[in-house]
Amino acid sequence: MSAESNKQLVRRLIEEAQEGGRLEVVDELLGDDFVDYSPMPGLPPTRDGVRMLFAGLRAAFPDLRITIGEQIADDEKVVTRKTFDGTHRGPFLGVPASGNRVAFEVIDILTVRDDRIREHRVVLDRLSLLQQLGAS
Repeated sequence: MSAESNKQLVRRLIEEAQEGGRLEVVDELLGDDFVDYSPMPGLPPTRDGVRMLFAGLRAAFPDLRITIGEQIADDEKVVTRKTFDGTHRGPFLGVPASGNRVAFEVIDILTVRDDRIREHRVVLDRLSLLQQLGAS
């Protein structure tokens, strides 16, 4: 696949599955051998873990919006800087619903081979996110 095709594949994952809640898209776009090298605490580093994370995000932030700030790609890697914005209406990262409006930035690095996402790494300021959620 070309760099542009890889970017479109990742945008589809973000828009349809992560933001839109269509979890069947995870199985379509992530390979059977997918590995998440930086899973959220308590989640397996697999496609199942990604589905669990996306479902948890939608439950915690029912009005979730994700804005892609920039995307850089080559023949195998796609780096996406994106901002999550939503109202904390359900438990997330062990913090009960606070009603707080939160916005946090994430940088994802995905590896794409043979038209499927194979690997994921993330950079996230969890401390800032927990503070916005109201964790002490």
